[in-house]
Amino acid sequence: MKKIIPNKIHIIGSVGSGKTTLARNLSHQFNIPFYELDNVIWTRNVSGDIRRTDEERDKLLSAIIRSDTWIIEGVHFHNWIFPSFDHADLIIFLDTVYSKRKFRIIKRFIRQKFGFEKANYKPTFKLFKDMFKWNATFESQTKPELKNMLSQRYKDKTITLRDDIDIHKFFN
Repeated sequence: MKKIIPNKIHIIGSVGSGKTTLARNLSHQFNIPFYELDNVIWTRNVSGDIRRTDEERDKLLSAIIRSDTWIIEGVHFHNWIFPSFDHADLIIFLDTVYSKRKFRIIKRFIRQKFGFEKANYKPTFKLFKDMFKWNATFESQTKPELKNMLSQRYKDKTITLRDDIDIHKFFN
């Protein structure tokens, strides 16, 4: 029996949880466009990223979620992304182990600094340090709030995946 893949997927998790990798893989596998919330917030520019106004950001997100198929990924847990949750057929919460996320942050930074991996941003040491702070804040504060909100408002369309084995089981 062939598994039916939802047309509208929102992937959420901390820095280093594997959101972008999963979104990219699913996009390729099922021919569904994917969008990074960071690129909804920021206009990428060679001389430095420019933050969109709230109105521009919301208009762009609205255009994405009105389309027939999409995968949206991002760690952002703010009111402005809730329309994406509302319109999603499936919300995937990547609850990757904290230590694994820390390792991935280090690995990504090294790969980006040496040009082995493309970055949407300039991989600075300040940003590298900030990612560890964001990861810790996600673990201690955001994650419990997120899990509570998902279980109350979106429990019928939310799945939690912890590792590559869970991902493989769910999609294959």
